[in-house]
Amino acid sequence: MPSNLEQLHQDVLNALETVKDPEIDSVSVGDLGMIEDVSIVDNKAFIKVLPTFMGCPALEIIQQNIEKAVGNVEGIDETTVEFIHHPPWTSDRVSKEGRERLKEFGIAPPPEKWNPDGKYEIECPYCTSLYTTVDNIFGPTACRSILYCKSCKNPFEAMKPVFTDM
Repeated sequence: MPSNLEQLHQDVLNALETVKDPEIDSVSVGDLGMIEDVSIVDNKAFIKVLPTFMGCPALEIIQQNIEKAVGNVEGIDETTVEFIHHPPWTSDRVSKEGRERLKEFGIAPPPEKWNPDGKYEIECPYCTSLYTTVDNIFGPTACRSILYCKSCKNPFEAMKPVFTDM
């Protein structure tokens, strides 16, 4: 039988799964691999979060949403959110479920592994074709690019790959 602390820790993790990315409301901060550490001491939750990109304008919103969600967990009296940069966030942290939710939202997930030649096959999230091309390396946010599917003729966004061995 789990201890009260183990149950409280699990309740906090469950609450974090309800915190959605402010710009992609189908995927949680947990699905994106942004949660690095959760600790609980004396009914205080300490959450360490990895931003997907330095200078992300949504960090304040993410912090507020984490504080609100974890603050609603019975047994948590205080929540501290700390954005850390080590280890750096990398795109291979996106969970399998997160990858599926990105596709449902119309965003191609980043490649799972680093390709030393820098060439990636990006699958269209609408028709799954690999007959795609980069239309613009700059997307609506620093973490996304605009691509075009030559099969279904739809533009789409893709998360940029970020690996530590690039």
